Amino acid sequence: MSKSKYLLIGSTEAYSGKSATALGIAHQLKERGLDIAYGKPLGTFYTSSGEPLEEDVQFVAQTLELPSSHVLPTILPLTDSTIQKRIRGENTTNYPKLLTQYLQMQGADLIVLEGPSNLEEGSLFDVSLQQVAEIVDAGVLLVARFNSLLIVGALISAKRRLGDRLLGVFINDIPPDRIEEVQATVKPYLENHNIQVFGLMPRNDLLRSVSVGDLVEQLQAEVLCRSDRLDLMVESLAIGAMNVNSALRYLRKGRNMAVITGGDRTDIQLAALETSTQCLVLTGQMRPHADVLSRAEDLEIPILSVDLDTLATVEIVDRAIGQVRIHDPIKIKCLYQMMSECFDFDRLMADLELGLPTLVG
Repeated sequence: MSKSKYLLIGSTEAYSGKSATALGIAHQLKERGLDIAYGKPLGTFYTSSGEPLEEDVQFVAQTLELPSSHVLPTILPLTDSTIQKRIRGENTTNYPKLLTQYLQMQGADLIVLEGPSNLEEGSLFDVSLQQVAEIVDAGVLLVARFNSLLIVGALISAKRRLGDRLLGVFINDIPPDRIEEVQATVKPYLENHNIQVFGLMPRNDLLRSVSVGDLVEQLQAEVLCRSDRLDLMVESLAIGAMNVNSALRYLRKGRNMAVITGGDRTDIQLAALETSTQCLVLTGQMRPHADVLSRAEDLEIPILSVDLDTLATVEIVDRAIGQVRIHDPIKIKCLYQMMSECFDFDRLMADLELGLPTLVG
């Protein structure tokens, strides 16, 4: 049996799309006939019984229909508790040695590992991105969200640190009006500095969206109506704090919005319901007028009530929309389609020296 190969997916900053990229790559290579295993050595959660638990790992494993033998354990939850114990000298676990159990994986053609949030995370425990790559002899793919041209410097710096371990980069979430610029300038510059660019993926509102149900959870909101429509996807937020005429002009420009307004603003609430609104989020813990509830019921638009001020509500919703979680079936389908169009899987397979399985007939 040939030795399994390892692909470690990392990033230079958090919320860059590592989980989505890992899922997209694993799915595509599995479709091509390769036997795939998956793991996330460093996590952030414990179960109630004290065992490390990663929702992302469970989700990816279930989505890819991986057998339990092909799902590797999370060895270290990076929580305040584990960090404090390490600082105080109470946790002397040899995590690099624990990680060597990953080398005993048998049967898979490729083991896809999701790395820490940045190049430094895990260093306190001797399992930073570079250290994990060295221990399991993995090639590293960095995922970068295009916030600005500053990512070029970050990727050049990462190349200096990772050296030949770095297979290349995948740049995602590129605003549509900057795709040509990135294609014409950023990609050739990086490749001239020995950093392969495996793909450039444009920003996609659906992938950046969040379900109303997720907002209910994050806002700890009370659902006042249409609790059966929490599957609706929110792509943007709008704040209804002006006069109704100004609000209407503003709201008509939005698409698939969560509209945040005071519980006493019946005029804004009714106006929002006639636009592309996926949910109303009412602050101040005031029940809306019966006319608003009745209209929302008819239009199948959930109304949420929160015990927060407008600023805190906006911050939570804005952060939720920015974090690309791909747990919704509609987003998974979109991700697969976009990655098939934007990512050079042939190049990745060649670099990893992955041949397709030989069929015996």
